[in-house]
Amino acid sequence: MSLSESRRNMGFDDNKVDMSEGNKGIVVDSDIEIENGNGNGGNENRVNRQMSESSMYTTDQEEDDDEANNKIELGPQCTLKEQFEKDKDDESLRRWKEQLLGSVDINAVGESLDPEVKILSLAIKSPDRSDIVLPIPEDGNPKSPWFILKEGSKYSLKFTFQVNNNIVTGLKYTNTVWKTGIKVDSTKQMIGAFSPQLEPYTHEMPEETTPSGIFARGSYSARTKFLDDDNKCYLEINYTFEIKKEWQEK
Repeated sequence: MSLSESRRNMGFDDNKVDMSEGNKGIVVDSDIEIENGNGNGGNENRVNRQMSESSMYTTDQEEDDDEANNKIELGPQCTLKEQFEKDKDDESLRRWKEQLLGSVDINAVGESLDPEVKILSLAIKSPDRSDIVLPIPEDGNPKSPWFILKEGSKYSLKFTFQVNNNIVTGLKYTNTVWKTGIKVDSTKQMIGAFSPQLEPYTHEMPEETTPSGIFARGSYSARTKFLDDDNKCYLEINYTFEIKKEWQEK
């Protein structure tokens, strides 16, 4: 949902976004193409469409390749109980594990190797406005448009999630945005490592500003993912949104 790259393409200044950590948990690490209607007829439109489709395909392939290349080879998985029992004579490691696990009941977690992360809610916050609560459909394809933003407005994404079974490491958020089939923005942010607990975690992304101007307004398509160090995807959402002159209720 970030549009920093499109701001640069439109000539707007873009502030560097710092990495941030959630309210809870421990962070490990944390073009637009303008189709020129110059009266050349349908041939130019066909060329533009073909270029857009080809560019979008290439973008998807590059995104998959990046995820594969960045995959971290971790050691053998073990249950939460086994992790806690490891190196118990090392005082510094024991304190770190206690800090990470908090009040987790080791015996109640079970023997599952794989962590389970469930995104419970998504909302867009903007100053002096009520939050835009985004419904999360089971199939990952919300009704279009998923939301509408006002041009030149400040906004941030806030979400809650729950972790079960085991510690999730390297949880990250990625978001890619296209306009007329051309990638205009790509965001990747490390969220952190989180242990299982009954209470949901809350994380808010850095505040950003939507682009403005006639070429910024219109419809965009996007893909959001929540993944971990193994590139296991816990939620993928493919959606569209719009930027308009004024705030509008759907």
